[in-house]
Amino acid sequence: MDSTAVNANITVDDFDSVLSYADQSLWETPDPSRPSFDASATPWWMGTYHKTDIVGASVAFNFTGPAIFIYGQSGPLYGSYEVEIDSTVLTLSAYAANDVSEQTLLYGTSNLSYAFHTLILRNVGAKNADAGGNALLFDYLRTTIQLAPAGATVSNVTYEEDNPALIYKGTWSSNKSPNFSGGGTSYTNEDKAAVSLSFHGSSVYVFGDKKNDHGLYSVILDNKTAEVYSGASGC
Repeated sequence: MDSTAVNANITVDDFDSVLSYADQSLWETPDPSRPSFDASATPWWMGTYHKTDIVGASVAFNFTGPAIFIYGQSGPLYGSYEVEIDSTVLTLSAYAANDVSEQTLLYGTSNLSYAFHTLILRNVGAKNADAGGNALLFDYLRTTIQLAPAGATVSNVTYEEDNPALIYKGTWSSNKSPNFSGGGTSYTNEDKAAVSLSFHGSSVYVFGDKKNDHGLYSVILDNKTAEVYSGASGC
């Protein structure tokens, strides 16, 4: 990776759809849609986490870049977990004699090749001489991407859901809430309904909400093969 280029650290929350949980039902998580939910009252990134005590529960993430850092929690209830990157597996432990009141770095590396990688975080529970239990808590991860070559100038542009640059097809409705960027969202229950955007840039991020009554959706970028994601949250 070119250290002189325009690089950026990206945070991926445990709720983000770019994460793929092999079985969402094996994890528990706070429900941020509840009126009593207060993200600022917790140590977790965006106030959420995914926690499991099921051995074999896993979450996967595909990324292109040289660095990946995984954050969770350590304490007396936690056991071992595996970090698998491109079929290379490392077994680590989140056990600690006392609960840690803030996020714990579960794994980190910054010396990968600048290439496509697949990460799998897998719970293996109490193993061998572990003094802890079977729990694993995942909060968020961070990775580094290259936005532009050295000397370039980059800027962020936000398109709210009612921006005329967005082209909607099918039947969509609006939802207003201060919880959403710009105060609102667009949503649909219609199969094959779509929204498109033409842009010039090196990266794009699409934000929405997630609930267990949401389904699958696909994203097509520059006529490439559609990538399918889940809008279910686990709560």
